[in-house]
Amino acid sequence: MQELGRRFERARLESGLTQAQAAEEAGIAKRTLERLEAGEAVDSVTLIRVLRALNMSANLESLLPNLPQTPLALLKGKGRQRARVKHPQKARPDTATQEAGPWKWGE
Repeated sequence: MQELGRRFERARLESGLTQAQAAEEAGIAKRTLERLEAGEAVDSVTLIRVLRALNMSANLESLLPNLPQTPLALLKGKGRQRARVKHPQKARPDTATQEAGPWKWGE
């Protein structure tokens, strides 16, 4: 995180902005920008706001590269893209094969 903070600071300085100016353009508090530049944790919305204020929002695309589907996934899905994750169902005990009598307290 500290390296990321240093990069943000460098980008801000190259843009010729003070911390107060950059924070105002990003719509965040100056202290929040100070924490980001110091390498402390900030939320993703703040990160995106600062990227936009420093005209670096094009770099967001590199965070989530477009992943092609594997050929096996295409075959299983019949060419459709996956929309959900299917969780395996838990095995349920077959009540018809249970030979225990009716349930009673204290057993």
